[in-house]
Amino acid sequence: STLRLAGGRSRCEGRVEMEQAGAWGTVCDDAWDLADADVVCRQLRCGRAVRVHGGAAFGRGSGPILRDEVGCEGHEEHLWDCPAAPEHDCSHKEDAGVVCSEHQEWRLSGGRDGCAVRVEVFFRGTWSTVCDSTWYKLEASVLCRTLGCGEPLRQLSFGHTLPGKMLYQCESQQPSLADCQWTYNKSAPCHQSQAVGVVCNGTGP
Repeated sequence: STLRLAGGRSRCEGRVEMEQAGAWGTVCDDAWDLADADVVCRQLRCGRAVRVHGGAAFGRGSGPILRDEVGCEGHEEHLWDCPAAPEHDCSHKEDAGVVCSEHQEWRLSGGRDGCAVRVEVFFRGTWSTVCDSTWYKLEASVLCRTLGCGEPLRQLSFGHTLPGKMLYQCESQQPSLADCQWTYNKSAPCHQSQAVGVVCNGTGP
């Protein structure tokens, strides 16, 4: 068997899909909880579960519904090691999903349209600011494009007022900041940094 997350913004977020007998299928959200999701996240090397979703939050899957009433305790190595109901009474509108701690998503907060001002990253269950010490035009361009906001116009500085600090260093135009080098909550590289802000030239998708 194999496992994957589909329909999310990174490989560590999405609808839970597993492969059985050569076909990919989904998991029903009946009794789907953090213990079950933790097993999925750990199996995918995505950390732990920070959010659990039912109701096809990441879109409806297709193929067979392979698990229902999943009952992991949380320590299992694979999702298929957990007890589950042999029969199901579900449809794909009940497909289960998860957001794992190693998933990164971004927002620009404080602007009118989601395409301006303070850069914030959701990572390991909390929103954090981003240090400006290694933030240049390239990093800003990666972010603006990822958010569907065009290209960066200018950079601004703010105080760090959230619990965490993230630092990014891109060598080239990557699909997202998570594909660049990053460091989380290491004080040395962020020493005396400000929280970065960006104004992109677009107005959002």
